[in-house]
Amino acid sequence: MRKLAFLSNDPPKSRLLAALLAAVVAALALAPLLFPGAKALAVAAKILVFVLLVASYDLLLGYTGIVSFAHTMFFGIGAYGIAIACTVLGPSWSAIGLGLMAALTTSALLALLIGLFSLRVRAIFFAMVTLAVASATQTLASQLSAWTGGEDGLNFRVPIELSAGYRWLETPLPGLGFSVPADGRLLAYWGLFAVVSASFLILLRVVNSPFGRVLQAIRENAFRAEAIGFRTTLYRTQAVVIAALFATLAGALLALWLRYNGPDTSLSFELMLDILLMVVIGGMGTMYGAWLGSALFLLAQNYLQTALASLGQPLVDLVGLVVGSDANRILVGVLSWSVELLSPQRWLLWLGILFVLSVYYFPSGIVGRLR
Repeated sequence: MRKLAFLSNDPPKSRLLAALLAAVVAALALAPLLFPGAKALAVAAKILVFVLLVASYDLLLGYTGIVSFAHTMFFGIGAYGIAIACTVLGPSWSAIGLGLMAALTTSALLALLIGLFSLRVRAIFFAMVTLAVASATQTLASQLSAWTGGEDGLNFRVPIELSAGYRWLETPLPGLGFSVPADGRLLAYWGLFAVVSASFLILLRVVNSPFGRVLQAIRENAFRAEAIGFRTTLYRTQAVVIAALFATLAGALLALWLRYNGPDTSLSFELMLDILLMVVIGGMGTMYGAWLGSALFLLAQNYLQTALASLGQPLVDLVGLVVGSDANRILVGVLSWSVELLSPQRWLLWLGILFVLSVYYFPSGIVGRLR
């Protein structure tokens, strides 16, 4: 069991699941070498950020049974903390440190207040309170344009070591038939991977500690946990604070990678829905589901349109051939309907179908089913 100490003695418990997780982690670690291009690297970086964000939300929803709609608020606080600090103080490591500390402190205080004053009520009322607070925060970020840039957001610079102009090796790194420039962008990506991996292992340790066992007991039966002596409100509040801190860190990482932040980037309600979908797809209360759920959802979100265009083009060519022949109208109608259905503009429809199928065949999520 000592070999699994870094996994908090909580292995995947399935060879197929272990292989899938290893493939996803290896692909993300080697993404700059395996998948050339700015878009591929940007998608890989976003997956890493959402792994941390989804894992922190799984601590609330999957392990504690708390439905919160304010998780993106903490995510946005982290992103704005970095953006405002780098805008006001300039592109320096001290600015990043001050911005991150200010964001973490703000998130911890807000999470503490929300937890202490709202977790005493029923779950549905807590969800409504968090939704109201998150909406107010998004409105506030849009109105305080002097600090947040309003709807346009903030563009800022980062330290030279994280920019594409910085060279930490004179020769490019060899890839699969091409060379990868050893610049600051590559350094930033691998730094992002290291921080996310370390943070995930910390969260995995939290949920497998005695504290995590109490959270699961509260999730299963809060009245029984209260009856045997656990102060459920205190434990729930601690879970909210811990999840908020890691969500804040995820927001700071996203801002550093994008070098931009705005209300739609880190505070939108659509982002909250995406997080919920990733948790459900990966598997609630599994923690490992953050890797698979984030990867599948974001790959579908970014490449489903391209895949539909590739599938639909042969049908378009076939329709052109059939229309010019003596084929019957039924065949032409079927082909035309298929072309319309596979149109890249229908990608949201197919994303919804994939989500419904995943919930139907994997009701406990991919990780839950494979375990």
